[in-house]
Amino acid sequence: MSNQNLRPRQFDLIAFDWDGTLFDSTAIITRCIQRAVVDVGGKEPTPEAASYVIGMALMQALAHAAPDVPVEKYPELGQRYRHHYMAHQNDLILFEGVLPLLAELKLRHHWLAVATGKSRNGLNEALHAVELKGAFDGSRTADETAGKPSPVMLQELMREFGVAPERTLMIGDTTHDLQMALNAGCASVGVSYGAHEPSAFHLLKPLFIAHTVSELRQWLLENA
Repeated sequence: MSNQNLRPRQFDLIAFDWDGTLFDSTAIITRCIQRAVVDVGGKEPTPEAASYVIGMALMQALAHAAPDVPVEKYPELGQRYRHHYMAHQNDLILFEGVLPLLAELKLRHHWLAVATGKSRNGLNEALHAVELKGAFDGSRTADETAGKPSPVMLQELMREFGVAPERTLMIGDTTHDLQMALNAGCASVGVSYGAHEPSAFHLLKPLFIAHTVSELRQWLLENA
């Protein structure tokens, strides 16, 4: 690594989940999943069942949320989800405080990355829409690697930056994110304001559970 004494105290690479962690999108995604399932003749999943799959690769998520939908309808199910999501994508916003947090972390010479269940096209569109292109040093998506909780996204990011697992931190709002970190040998921090109830986080050993972006910022600036 270049200029070792500029590297941060504990973590060189900080990887963020996208939906529900940086982006306030959980409620809209949950509703889009429910509508897509009904559109193809399935039973509408409960909000809990629909939100549970957020963070997984799209087809894996939809199959889990709609167990009564036959496999041959999965392509149509995916199309209907994308239809509903595209109708609402301009309603999605970053959580308040995310942009200043990312700027502060960049000033501290962390490498910042995104590890998301979104598609590459979807992530690129989101990054462009919220003018975040310069905020991240790297990213991996489920469709170009493997869906969570597979460790592949984090493993590829660590190889890209030459960072060891013990110097890598994953931040996410779901058990899928925290399990991915465990599978990759990395530390994690959970956020409780996204898709999953934080009571399920403790078994996955996050270093901290933040209930607001402000709490996340404070912990990162003091501990990362």
